Amino acid sequence: TYLNNNESLKSLDKIVSHAKEMIHKNHQLTTLYNQLSGNVSGSRMDLETYVQRTYLERILIEANNRFYGMSAGQYELHLKNIEQAGEGKNKGLDLMVYSFVTDSEREINTLSGGESFMAALSLALGMADEIKESASGIDLDIMFIDEGFGSLDDHSRDEAVKVLMDMSEGSKLIGIISHVSELKQEIEDQLVVSKDDHGSHVKWQIS
Repeated sequence: TYLNNNESLKSLDKIVSHAKEMIHKNHQLTTLYNQLSGNVSGSRMDLETYVQRTYLERILIEANNRFYGMSAGQYELHLKNIEQAGEGKNKGLDLMVYSFVTDSEREINTLSGGESFMAALSLALGMADEIKESASGIDLDIMFIDEGFGSLDDHSRDEAVKVLMDMSEGSKLIGIISHVSELKQEIEDQLVVSKDDHGSHVKWQIS
């Protein structure tokens, strides 16, 4: 009986030891999964967002070169600090706007309509630059911008058009869709859409 009990104890020890090892491995895998999927309290940024954040940081470098000029040296876009990625609704890709005038950051939704348009345009151009840089030389040769210029004051509109004109002097074709009459003086080649009782008509107006 003693021998049987001793053998049984040895068998149980092996089973318990194996179970402990499996529980430890399961804990490691669960912890890793929760961390990568952003399910850890206070750290809600998943792996996909982390990678996106890395690319967004590179896009912002190019975007800010243009946003600084369009805003007459007033603004720059910043990513929220990575330590704040689990706070509130911020999951790692939230942007802040830095003001060189006040030397402070504020929420990006505090930008005016015109400033928001300039920020969005700068990000789009920055993304085009990053795609060209990182995607084996792929170049976005054509870009269309639909509206947005009506929300800009005269200075901001002139700065935005200047950036686009500089780009179009290279290999890029920039198309602007707009109802703003002031742009007619800036854009040399136009496809004019008009409407009358017989319907809509288009005609090229080439400089």
